[in-house]
Amino acid sequence: MIVFDLKCAGQGHVFEAWFGSSADYEDQKARGLLACPLCGDGDVTKAVMAPAVGAKGNSRAVAIREKAGREEPAAPAMSGADQAKMKALVEALATAQSKALEDSTWVGRGFAEQARAMHYGEKDRISIHGEVAPAEAKALIAEGVEVAPLPFPVIPPQSKN
Repeated sequence: MIVFDLKCAGQGHVFEAWFGSSADYEDQKARGLLACPLCGDGDVTKAVMAPAVGAKGNSRAVAIREKAGREEPAAPAMSGADQAKMKALVEALATAQSKALEDSTWVGRGFAEQARAMHYGEKDRISIHGEVAPAEAKALIAEGVEVAPLPFPVIPPQSKN
């Protein structure tokens, strides 16, 4: 995984985004899938950021604590039982999403158009899922169209092996 600081052109909001690789970022940018989570602006670019380079063996932090003559308590780690509960929760959520999408039709970038058509009675209601920019999702919600984000990304059928 790679982390980039991104910046929207409209308001200048800077936010963090995670990608599988630099190529994943470029692909999502080219397909118009990136948008500012604060204002929905789709004109997003990489922001200037400093590289994350840690001290070797965390030696600087140890030296600072030793000079201060005190030991800082370690941050509490998640216990094995908590990790197992979290894993079970995520798996249950992923299973629920998969089950919900079994009878749903992938409509890709045409999601907003089809959701509106069903909302206004121009098309029979069926279960659909697809892609929509954050600003368009807000517009759908404002119109009263029943939509909800999925907790996990969905791989378009044409992209599956």
